[in-house]
Amino acid sequence: MRMHNPAHPGAVLREFLGDMSVTEAAARLCVTRAALSRILNERAGMSAEMALRLRDALGTSAEMWLTMQAQYDLWVAEQQPRVKIKRIRPAKAA
Repeated sequence: MRMHNPAHPGAVLREFLGDMSVTEAAARLCVTRAALSRILNERAGMSAEMALRLRDALGTSAEMWLTMQAQYDLWVAEQQPRVKIKRIRPAKAA
């Protein structure tokens, strides 16, 4: 079952970081402060590389972060107007 209005992974990451500063967290993750800030402020998505860094730093799974991003992206896309799509029928096997 798909979530209604799932959280952006940046919002969840803010909870994981607690009171840690963006500067300190970025240093520990070996990324720029700006790159981490964009994720935390929900202006950038979670990349596979960042998911691996978070796995190593937080002891979470990389899949958790990427699944969260995919759910968020799909929900956002579903909120946009859609064009009429014509169904493609599979080719018959020879």
